[in-house]
Amino acid sequence: MREAVVLIHGIWMNGAEMFRLRQRLTDAGYECHLYRYPSLKNTPQENAEGLNSFIHSIDAHVIHFVCHSLGGLVLLHLFDKYIVEKKGRIVFLGVPVNGSQVAKRLSSTSITRWAVGQSIVHGLLGDRPVWKKWRDMGVISGDFPIGVGLMVGGPTLPHDGTVSVEETYLGGATDYITLPVSHFGLLYSETVAMQTITFLRAGKFGDEASNLLFDATG
Repeated sequence: MREAVVLIHGIWMNGAEMFRLRQRLTDAGYECHLYRYPSLKNTPQENAEGLNSFIHSIDAHVIHFVCHSLGGLVLLHLFDKYIVEKKGRIVFLGVPVNGSQVAKRLSSTSITRWAVGQSIVHGLLGDRPVWKKWRDMGVISGDFPIGVGLMVGGPTLPHDGTVSVEETYLGGATDYITLPVSHFGLLYSETVAMQTITFLRAGKFGDEASNLLFDATG
């Protein structure tokens, strides 16, 4: 059975920064697709419309999603607005589902509001769609406090330099794990990649990801 993974990048990005994670997923046997979207020009809901069209072009029996930061908020709008028929699991990497303190600071003044653009509309300020347990959802957060968010004061500790651990807690998530990585380190860490693959295969994270990977049957 063909299994695809759709990777959805975060704000200010274009997906190129996900190349290492994408390669590890490909090596694990997944057919990877990168969804690129204008993170500042469009709202998360508007970008979800494009995502819906994008996934309909993928010829695979199973479609998983791996989302970094703002990308997870786009996905919440997808499931809130559309029926996603194909089976699959979801992994969130540092997604501020409870709103971003960093984004709130940036949006509070006219001088810096451009830096968040339309991403704050039912998105980074916390007023996003409720997750209704449509699929297995695994949430990975980081607590290595180095990142661009520190330039505007940073979020509350513990955090990954941009998003706090508390900001990533999602009601209805299947499993949750915090790892010693930064916000962008979530995309390059081998441990994060292994735990992501573990969840996609087994629907849960593991203390020893390699053992759980070996035992996972679906």
